[in-house]
Amino acid sequence: MKEVKDYIKSIPDFPKPGVIFRDVTSVLDDPEGLRASVDGLVGLLDGVEYDVIAGVESRGFIFGTPIAYKMGKAFIPIRKKGKLPRETVEASYELEYGTATIEIHKDAVLPGQKVVIIDDLIATGGTIEAAAQLIERLGGEVVKAIFLIELTDLGGRKRLENYDVASVVQFEGE
Repeated sequence: MKEVKDYIKSIPDFPKPGVIFRDVTSVLDDPEGLRASVDGLVGLLDGVEYDVIAGVESRGFIFGTPIAYKMGKAFIPIRKKGKLPRETVEASYELEYGTATIEIHKDAVLPGQKVVIIDDLIATGGTIEAAAQLIERLGGEVVKAIFLIELTDLGGRKRLENYDVASVVQFEGE
């Protein structure tokens, strides 16, 4: 039986020389890879009490929705600015070459709700830090942040040291 790591393709020198791109989409095009990934993420939630799952656009949707369904929880989308139809709150964060802004519906998280954040990958942690700030601004409590892949050398876990962070697969390097 293959491990989740076996389904992740490593692409050298993408998007620039010296970087090894960890292609999470390669787990999606194999039914067993997708099953192993979702099951691995669900396993990270053992013993965690939570009310809802929030996923960050777009790959957080891919993994978060089946987990929410499987666990009988609601799913909250956190999207890029301008994509949600109702009143939102937003948070901006730094990217390598600028900034990005994400939003959540203002009524998506109720005060006191316990929230798990899901995304495909943690690198520097900026996106998830911004997502956690949105949830907390609405009165929610981030009880865990889970990822399929963690790039350990990029400092995301350190940046999110105030949160319970877990990943299915870890890789060193960029």
